Amino acid sequence: MARDLNVGIIGYDTSHAPAFVRLLNREDDPFHVAGARVVAGYPSFSEDLQFSVSRKEGFRAELSELGVREVCCIEDLLSQVDAVLLESVDGRRHLSEVKPVFAARKPVFIDKPLAASLSDAQEIVRLARDSGTPMFSASSLRYDVNVLALQNALAGGPVYGCDAFSPATLDATNPGLFWYGVHGVETLYAFLGRGC
Repeated sequence: MARDLNVGIIGYDTSHAPAFVRLLNREDDPFHVAGARVVAGYPSFSEDLQFSVSRKEGFRAELSELGVREVCCIEDLLSQVDAVLLESVDGRRHLSEVKPVFAARKPVFIDKPLAASLSDAQEIVRLARDSGTPMFSASSLRYDVNVLALQNALAGGPVYGCDAFSPATLDATNPGLFWYGVHGVETLYAFLGRGC
């Protein structure tokens, strides 16, 4: 029998961090995903982003209760895990935080937003490609049961237009649609494809 993958988490400042850990670590969760466990985490956060600062301690306590061992740095985390969830809420940190992950060639999920600038996003994609490291990033809304049901109802037929609504609060640190507007953009891509 194959052992579970040991997963590490970077960033304790989003509700996605404890949510994903519960799905992987708690077998009693009705949506439990078997085959991996989050074993260690690095509690990074952004001092200039109130949304990050105000939430990290509460999520830090939740992650500890869920059995996530806190480490002092990303390099320490990488020595203990097979894969990484980059959960930092602030897209500005993603490029710097994912560089050592790519160097270690650990598969990584980068939570939304992929980055807070086009140049950072392009560099992340380049580093993933050049290092041969599997990388994935998405808004969960692409996989919402309602979106999937509508895609199935359309049965691959052409879509000529789409109105998408989602949370889209703005924040100066992650300009434009990088912050929460990514949810609506992701929904458009789900129906209209690349480059819409």
